Amino acid sequence: MKKLLVLFGLSLALFAFSPRQDSDEIVKALQTANADNIAAYFDNVIDLKLPDNVNEIKNINKNQAGIKLKSFFSENDVKGFDLVSKREMGGLMAITGKLSAANKTGYNVTLMLKEKGGKYSIITVRVN
Repeated sequence: MKKLLVLFGLSLALFAFSPRQDSDEIVKALQTANADNIAAYFDNVIDLKLPDNVNEIKNINKNQAGIKLKSFFSENDVKGFDLVSKREMGGLMAITGKLSAANKTGYNVTLMLKEKGGKYSIITVRVN
């Protein structure tokens, strides 16, 4: 019985530190329109597509991407986020939803995340 309780306790502890918490924190950052908190989850380099740019920017470093995202949020007065879907596929996760902004009905957003070292990192941001 003691072994069973220890095993249950260990499995509960492992699930408490699962990468899913990262995705929940990213969704919360989107909902509060906090670009700095979102950028904290960027991988070292990401792919970034914003409505202002015709082409996607490939392999932009996390600092430059954070600055561009923060600028986009402030220029478009992004207010929040409505989650549409969160899907996990192996070591990848896709988060899709709609950013609400003051000057437009909203922007569709897709984030691709990759699991690295037990944590999810954002590898792609597409806003259209």
